[in-house]
Amino acid sequence: MPHAPGIYLDNAATTPLSEPAREAMEPFLGDRFGNASSVHAPGREARKAVDEARERVAAAIGARPDEVVFTSGGTEADNLAIKGAAWHGREQGRDGVVVSAIEHHAVLDPARWLARQGFRVREVQVDSSGVVSLDALKTAIDDRAAIVSVMWANNEVGSVQPVAGCAALARDAGAVFHSDAVQGVPWLDVDASIAGLISLSAHKVGGPKGVGALIVRRGVKIQALLHGGGQEREIRSGTYNVAGIVGFGAAVEHWIANRAAWADRASALRDRLQRRITGALENVHVSTSEATRLPNNLHLIFGGIDGESLILLLDAAGIAASQGSACSSGAAEPSHVLAAMGVSRDLARGALRLTLGPQTSTADVDRASDAVVEAVKRLRGR
Repeated sequence: MPHAPGIYLDNAATTPLSEPAREAMEPFLGDRFGNASSVHAPGREARKAVDEARERVAAAIGARPDEVVFTSGGTEADNLAIKGAAWHGREQGRDGVVVSAIEHHAVLDPARWLARQGFRVREVQVDSSGVVSLDALKTAIDDRAAIVSVMWANNEVGSVQPVAGCAALARDAGAVFHSDAVQGVPWLDVDASIAGLISLSAHKVGGPKGVGALIVRRGVKIQALLHGGGQEREIRSGTYNVAGIVGFGAAVEHWIANRAAWADRASALRDRLQRRITGALENVHVSTSEATRLPNNLHLIFGGIDGESLILLLDAAGIAASQGSACSSGAAEPSHVLAAMGVSRDLARGALRLTLGPQTSTADVDRASDAVVEAVKRLRGR
């Protein structure tokens, strides 16, 4: 049975596949099926398409094409960055790993895994708005740090991080700076010159799921996680997902061309959504009201309700929303991001993340705000 049409406000989890991506991918799902590592004509045709997509991905953040390493998504890119840089650093006498406490689990979990392998791992706290303190970060970085990782923007609450300052601190200590820019690229001007390693994901910019990239700047050394065919300069072996890579290139090029206008529009609609909800309800907290945040992100905490019940009521009303990261859905523990921001366990249960996309309309925002208000009142019993 097809899913009933509704309002989709979970674009931080994934975005609809764009028409440019769909059209670019279609030939490579059919007759143009060559292996991009083969030397015959079908293989060369596939390799040409991969290389063209590589140029598009690089251009999106001002990187060089040879700095793009295609992966299976943002999670693999993060793992490759954290583990790869840490292992290389240990060979140079550096065993320190420094990450922010609000990183995606694709960064936090590899860092914690490295701690069990003998690395010195430090997690830097954030303020109540979800922003990393440069003073705290500076204290955590020593001259044995191999890698420092701070995301460009948080995937749950949308807080934008001071990545330029973080990168400077890492650079001064001789460490590699990595930033998970999966949420940043769709809405912000991500500059490849700031970081040595940058993680990207296709399905956050209208591309297909199952493909991403790690930008490895010239001169940055990391160890590979996957060994085999030697693809991607032996940094990431494996048969190329040609259709996915082509779709990534087409999607990100299309998105970047429209990003400024889409960001302005999303910001205005987000503010309208916020006003309509906070104006109609009491005991509502806007999580990052004091910080620079992504233009499409509205993260709210409602006192006196259970967020999971709210999500189910909204779903029944045709509104797709979330409490936080889709990668952590179903987890029994409350958000580690909200915990790092000092939000109590009980209050964190009432979180709601609404993330807009290019397709979101004023009518969508108004209908969604009405549904949120009605659902919260119902859950509060009034």
